[in-house]
Amino acid sequence: MWVIRGSLPRGDAGPFHEIDSDERRGAKIQSAVAPSDTAVASAAARDGVVPRRELFERLAGAACVTEVSAPAGSGKTFLLRAWIGAAGLADATAWVAIPRGGVDPQGFWLRVLDALRGTATGAPLVRELTGAPDLDGWSILERLLDDLRSLEQPVWLVIDDLHELRSEDVLRQLELLLMRAPHELRFVLATRHDLRLGLHRLRLEGGLTEIRASDLRFTAEEARALFQTAGVELSDPAIELLEARTEGWAAGLRLAALSLAGHSDPERFAAEFSGSERTVAEYLLAEVLERQPEDVKRLLLRTSILDQVNGELADRLSGSSGGERLLHALEENNAFVSSIDPSRSWFRYHHMFADLLALELRRTAADEIPSLHRAAAEWFDQRGHHVEAVRHAQASEDWELAAQILSDCWFRLVLSGHAATAHELVAGFPTDVAAGNPELTALHAAVALSRGSFDEAERELAVARGGLASVPEDRRARFEVVLGIQRLDLARQRADLPAAAVEAERLLAPIEGDALEHLGISEERHAQALISLGTAEVWTGRLEDAERHLDDGIALARRIEQPYLELSGLAHSAMLANFRTFSLAAERSTEAIQLAQRHGWGEEPITGVAYTVLAGAMVAHARLDEADGWFARAQATLRPDARPAVGLLLHYARGHLELVRGRHAEALADYRTAERLAQQLTSPHALVTRVRGQLLHALVRLGETKQIEQAITAMHAHERENGAVRTALAELRLAQHDPEAATTALAPVLDSATGAANPTWVVAQACLLEARARDALGDAGATERALEHALELAEPDGLLLPFLFQPTPELLERHARFRTTHASLISEILSLLAGQQPGAARGEPARLAEPLSESELRVLRYLPTNLSNQEIASELYVSVNTVKAHTRHLYAKLDAHRRGDAVERARALGLLAPSSRRS
Repeated sequence: MWVIRGSLPRGDAGPFHEIDSDERRGAKIQSAVAPSDTAVASAAARDGVVPRRELFERLAGAACVTEVSAPAGSGKTFLLRAWIGAAGLADATAWVAIPRGGVDPQGFWLRVLDALRGTATGAPLVRELTGAPDLDGWSILERLLDDLRSLEQPVWLVIDDLHELRSEDVLRQLELLLMRAPHELRFVLATRHDLRLGLHRLRLEGGLTEIRASDLRFTAEEARALFQTAGVELSDPAIELLEARTEGWAAGLRLAALSLAGHSDPERFAAEFSGSERTVAEYLLAEVLERQPEDVKRLLLRTSILDQVNGELADRLSGSSGGERLLHALEENNAFVSSIDPSRSWFRYHHMFADLLALELRRTAADEIPSLHRAAAEWFDQRGHHVEAVRHAQASEDWELAAQILSDCWFRLVLSGHAATAHELVAGFPTDVAAGNPELTALHAAVALSRGSFDEAERELAVARGGLASVPEDRRARFEVVLGIQRLDLARQRADLPAAAVEAERLLAPIEGDALEHLGISEERHAQALISLGTAEVWTGRLEDAERHLDDGIALARRIEQPYLELSGLAHSAMLANFRTFSLAAERSTEAIQLAQRHGWGEEPITGVAYTVLAGAMVAHARLDEADGWFARAQATLRPDARPAVGLLLHYARGHLELVRGRHAEALADYRTAERLAQQLTSPHALVTRVRGQLLHALVRLGETKQIEQAITAMHAHERENGAVRTALAELRLAQHDPEAATTALAPVLDSATGAANPTWVVAQACLLEARARDALGDAGATERALEHALELAEPDGLLLPFLFQPTPELLERHARFRTTHASLISEILSLLAGQQPGAARGEPARLAEPLSESELRVLRYLPTNLSNQEIASELYVSVNTVKAHTRHLYAKLDAHRRGDAVERARALGLLAPSSRRS
């Protein structure tokens, strides 16, 4: 079938012709061939197109990529549609038109997928995809390439008005598609100017066919054919004059032909035809408009305020009936009206024509324009098209209506990933209007909050609250809910746990009346309250409460099918896991990222939280190159100053990466940025003391002894007891050749249990510093015990970060010769310190038929112990069922039937260290 997606041509000039239903049922072809003279003549007679034989032949013999690059109105679209029809390629052609002003990644790739699915060959190969806000173009592209692997017959993908693509991401994605697509997928790119798509490489390789403005210029003979098709008879001198004055510009010739049809003196008109493009276009379009019947003129003028129109909306604005019939007739008569959907129910006007109509409406009926916009706003609002409704209400300057519609749809816009659109709509209100409307003031607070302007958001919310009495009574309860959600979000981002708890309690309490039912967010606000409260509890170290609230919020979000809220809960649940084990943090952040990718939210700031957690986990597991990639994605999606709590973690974890790479000054800068972000939070962040401790570690490496002593002296007593601070002090004492003082500094850390205050990796690092100090004191036994303890702490979680922070290869090599139960881990650490990156599954031998997953390896490390499944689950922070499932998989992969057999098999394969018992 013939597939048109998006808008039809604008600058390339009408009249436009839609291929009829018989042509849509044309036969499939196996390859492109130049149409025969008979086919060309037949198509020209039937469709009113001008046969351009030479260009048709070039297109038929084109390379895999054809670029048609020429100014507006040069006939690019007209040429391509005529060639496709004459060559019988309609059934094998996917047409994607880029609308004026561009299209976001979601819109572009959905158009491409729909267009390819509309071809006979592409329909069974290209999977259908439901649209989602801010669709991740890269993942959709990879999916499309996978779908096209089995493409065996030629398919033409025409992208019209390519110059309207403004997104660099889409251009890079399209470039990748051009380079990696199968040979059977042919590309035709129509654009007003060249774009950076790597086409120079194709040009050098002979893989590019180019058609330029000079190629598209109409000859006198082609101009004669165009006028004859339009039913205009002109003398040869008149045709030559018009061709010379327009320089063969297709739009000028077609506009001339349209105006000449039925003209009383075409020869005189041709002789007087002159002027700039704009002058000519406006004059000719005015001539077209004046020739329309009054009912058509009324419809055209009053619907010119719209970007697109259907019959029902046309009737509403024109105050008459039969709008759909008139729109169809205008399209069929090539009167600068084009359908934009397969069912031909929605239409748009040629942009030059629309501009003229708008100008004429202002001239003849300026006083009607506000009421037309208001009627359009009400129509769109009633049908759930709230963004369009707000824009038309703003255009009518009915600010109260616009504010009410936007306030009602705000929460849904944010939850669907359209926060940027919501913010743009807020910016469309004049300052004085926003200042006098409490509902708008509350929305300004939300925008300020998204920028990280917490003080401004707090002031705006206070002003909005003060204006509560001026809000209409029937909207007041709903408005109070909106204020509560905004205050909760502010408290969460500031890590203000007391305030978050108060606001969450208010939102979680039942509210009388139908205010929430009208708002449609009763269960959504419960889920958001739980997740926001849990998030604030994570930041302040109340991990058990946080886990309960996040789990409940995620479960509710799933039940009510709110994936954006679920994503928020999962991302912060990953953050919670980060305080326990890095393996669990990696699992949960990966789950969040996969959810985001499924819905096209890969570039959303909330997904940046998951990227940050995963990057930190990769550092902890010494997968530094992978960490680099996730940090880059986190930095690209997050604005750390707008989300200081997450930004703190981002810079803290990236400081670790810089430190282990020996980039001490860069690490110091990251830690200082994290410390600065912590100062923006109301409640003390659970990581802030660790940040200061790591900052001291960086100063030790930089030799800033004086600064370290001063910083420690300035700390509160409880801060000086923190494990990160004490390990930094111990490292300083070792650098000062005072191992005795180092052991004194480390004693409280070594005597404490691991937990939120002193996480495993900090205690493991303390053990390594203790080993260095005891070795310097000549206490071999204490050295070995400290090393063994460090290895015991590290192995269950695959934790390698402490050994990068405190590299002790000589001590580990010596320790490996003693009765260690961690020989495999020592070997991995020594390889890492020697410059070998660890694999995704550490210690996994090549002869294992099916690799063990990270989760299975974690369970495997506990099998040599006497711990029960319940106890292992508790250690790993997973359910008993999860442990049982991983154990079953382990037995299957290790070809074992009992726990002891699995352990022995794993030791034989090098997955576990040899037993320490003597044989």
